[in-house]
Amino acid sequence: MNLDNCPRCGKLFAKNFRDVCPVCMRDIDKEYELCANYLREFKGSIITEVADATGVSVKQITKFIREGRISIMNAPNMSYPCESCGNLIREHNLCDNCRHRIEKDKKQMFQDIARKEDLKSAFNPNGVYKGLDRYKDK
Repeated sequence: MNLDNCPRCGKLFAKNFRDVCPVCMRDIDKEYELCANYLREFKGSIITEVADATGVSVKQITKFIREGRISIMNAPNMSYPCESCGNLIREHNLCDNCRHRIEKDKKQMFQDIARKEDLKSAFNPNGVYKGLDRYKDK
């Protein structure tokens, strides 16, 4: 039997295919029902309105959206926060600005690695610059 502590309440439980205890799972399902019912009634709501009206955290509502339990296709004003900067988005995990910034940082990192490799290849294992042996005889 695989035992674990529930990340939500801290109680010890027999871990199965879910990462939370059965009591917390029921609470999460109740929170989902509250959100789904509210969104059926008020389709034009934004995520903070749903959170305020239902008492469910924005983080949990975002999790419902990412899991596909809450669809934002029929909710034109519904969006969730970018994982990096917190700006509201309707798809992916990151906004366009953060995605571009990460791509730019990744490109810069690879350029830095290539530059370091070029510098390493300019020296032999003894630490002497390779070009010096050409001038020894002169």
